[in-house]
Order: sequence, then structure tokens, then C-alpha cells
Amino acid sequence: MLRRSLLSLIVPVAILFGVAPASAENRLALVIGQSAYKSVPALPNPANDAKAMSQMLTDAGFAVTSASDLSQDEMRARISDFAGQVAAKGADTVALVFYAGHGLQIDGENYLVPVDVDPKREADIPIQAVRLNDILNTLTSVPSRMRIVLLDACRNNPFPELSKTAGHGLAIIDAKVGAPGTFVSFSTSPGAEAEDGSGANSPYTTALLASAREPGIPIEDTFKRVRLAVNKATDGRQTPWDSSSLTDDFRFVAGAAASPEATPKPAAAKRTVDEWKRELQGKPIEAANELIVVDGTDEAYEAFAAIFAGTPRGLQARDWLDRHRRMVAWSDAILVNTAAAYRSFLVQYPDSDLTATARKLIERLRYRPDLTPAAALSLPATNVALAAPTCPCNAAPPAQQKAAAPVKKRADPDPPRRAGKRPPRVVVEDDVVVVRRPPPAVVYEPVGPPIGIGIGIGGGGGYRGHYGGGYRRGGY
Repeated sequence: MLRRSLLSLIVPVAILFGVAPASAENRLALVIGQSAYKSVPALPNPANDAKAMSQMLTDAGFAVTSASDLSQDEMRARISDFAGQVAAKGADTVALVFYAGHGLQIDGENYLVPVDVDPKREADIPIQAVRLNDILNTLTSVPSRMRIVLLDACRNNPFPELSKTAGHGLAIIDAKVGAPGTFVSFSTSPGAEAEDGSGANSPYTTALLASAREPGIPIEDTFKRVRLAVNKATDGRQTPWDSSSLTDDFRFVAGAAASPEATPKPAAAKRTVDEWKRELQGKPIEAANELIVVDGTDEAYEAFAAIFAGTPRGLQARDWLDRHRRMVAWSDAILVNTAAAYRSFLVQYPDSDLTATARKLIERLRYRPDLTPAAALSLPATNVALAAPTCPCNAAPPAQQKAAAPVKKRADPDPPRRAGKRPPRVVVEDDVVVVRRPPPAVVYEPVGPPIGIGIGIGGGGGYRGHYGGGYRRGGY
């Protein structure tokens, strides 16, 4: 009886002081550490990072699956198995993936690097590595409450031949234009490279282990602390970056103020450059630097770079800002994926680490037909209209037809026809682009059994460099 009474007192006190998970939802984690690379020098810290993260996540209430030094087939199998575990647990599951090791950006795609890769050229990476987008697609193919992907994967490119043409660091993943409930964190900003560290763990993992153990801290605030800690530890050389589409609250460890039903606070209004200048003016440079690193917006960095121009911190802020804007422009070009989009990027950034890739993608797209009418590109958006289907029921009364003034029509050449389907016909009527769609009666669609959804790598379309549509680059 006495033992039962003591237990009833200990459990509430433990929860009060934050030694329990933040809520009773299912928590599953897959932790991967890639150290023993076979064709390039080994990385000292990923194995240590994975071990420490596994312990921290276990303490935070996650059921952790740990894996190390995986080949491509093994990595794909582990991701697929993990997705199956998430599906089995149900839609209230928090699914977390932590990866430490090499990561590469090839043609605007991010790849995680298995230990058995031995690429001789860029074209080998898509065959030998694992696309980050495939992992994200697999996680979103099964119901879950949220998906958290933490990537200590932006270390230097270890393959000399690839480093001559491939972009530095990783490309942007924008969670806000993907499935709600996703949080992605990079160990450094897009397009930059992270440090492996001189201690037992990388600077990113060291900061994450400390911040995630603090009770009652929402995940967004946790990673603001990670940004600041890594920036300080590397003397400004490295600043982590994250993107979130979370709609629910998440805390690694509960605290007295934490509530399972809590929701994230609305984001504060973004401040202008002038407002940031007034905020930073007169502050010591290190205090001002802390403010902009925690905020992480272009406006904050632009104001800091202007006020502290010529100082080492000011130059670092300008470098961050220029690189971030370049990576956003690159992400936009990748999402559009046309020769015109890549040419526009080269006009803005004619000489960068992405120049060779942009030119290669333009060449790859040279024979791809541009189905966008030229007239539509030169007309204001307000003049572009879609006509109703050419069905007799939509026709105007005869009196109105007679009253209507005749218009000149310039028909564009018909695009190639596919068997069983007539494509819309584009015409220009008084400088208004009109898409004439065929009557429903002549559109034939194949009828077949319903298609099931399976769990696996490379399944659904979804994530690209900008977390957008699933078509592969170059129209292939």
C-alpha cells in the first residue's frame, strides 16, 4: 500500500519537472549515422552523433530504430520499414528521421549518400545515392500527425570530380508548399557547407542535444536556439536553417507550462528593413548578431549588413544574404523547370557554383516542346481567360450571337495529339488567350480497377527541390 502511494506521488512530480515526453502521442524515430565511407575518407562524428541522438530521443519518449553505415539498398529498406511502422501506429504518430553523414546537391536535387557509393561522374549519384525527396514522399504516403526530418548532412562534397560542377551544400526544401505537418532542419543554410566538428559531435548535433532536452520548449524555439548556438560555436561560419508547415504543437520534453492540446502561436508580423535598422541601431555588434540569427529573415540580415558594413560580422551577414537569395532563385527555377527559367537565373547570377548546372539543364531541355503560348507570356495576367467548353448548352442566344462583333482569330499550331484524347485548342481573340476545350462527349478515358497505394521509395510525386510537383527534371 505504501509503495503504491509513493508511486502515485512520484509520477506527477516527474511530469511536472519535465522528465516525461510532451504528450501521449505515438513517437517513432529512425536515426542514421554514416561514418565508414568506402571510397572517400571516413567521417569521424556521424556515428557519435547518431548514438547520442538515439539516447536523447529515447529519453524524450520515442521508440528509436538506429542504423549505421548503410548501403543504398539498406537505406531504402530501412526507410520503407520505418514508414510501415508509422502506418501501423496510426494517424496520431510523430515520425522523426535524423541523418548524419554526407549529402549532395545534383541538378537541384538533394541526395543522402550511402557508404557504398563510388561515383565517377555526376550522373552516377542519382543511381547510387538516395533522393531526399523520395524519403519525404515515403513519409507523407502514410497517415501521421507530423513528420520531423533533421539533416546533419551538409558537409563538404568529398568527391573531387563532382565538386567541380555540382552546387555546394543542399538545395532548399520549402515545407510550406508541401504536405502540412512537416518540419525540416538543415545543419547549415542552403548552399553552404557544415563542419564535422573537432569534438565528439558536430556543432549542429551538440547544439540540438542541449536545446531539445530543455523542458517545455516548442520545436520552433528549440531550433532558434540551435541556430544561435551553432553560429556562436563556429564564429559565424555556420548557421542552421529550417522550414516548417506544422499545424500542431510539438515539444521534445514536457514542462510545467506545456499542454498536449496547445497549438503554435501565430507568427509575428514580419518587420521591414527600416524597422530592423531602428531595432539594431546602437546595439553592440554581438547582441545585434544574435537578434538576426534567431530571426533568420532577409530583412534582418540586410539591415545588419548595412549597419555593420565592413566588419567581419557584417561581411558574414552579406554573404549569408546573397547566398540565400541565390538559393531561393535557384529553387524557383528548379520548380518551373524550363529553359527560360534557367536562363533567367543565369541573368541574375551569371557566375556562381550553380552556373554549370543551369547551363546543363538548359541544354537538356532544348528539345522539350514549350507548350506555353508565346502570346500569353507577353499579355497582362488580367487579359488571360479560359473559355467555357464549346458545348451547345453554353452558346449565347441567337440574338446575342448576331450582335457580337466579329473577331480575328489566329490559331496556334495544334500540339501533338495523344491517342484517344483531343487536347485543348489555343486561339488568340483580340489579344486574349482562349483555351477551347473539346466537348465532354468526345473525351475517352480508360476504365480499370482502382489503384492501391503502397509503401516504398520513389512512390508518390511530391517533393522536388522546392517541395513541389513530382515530375523529373528535363522532361524525362
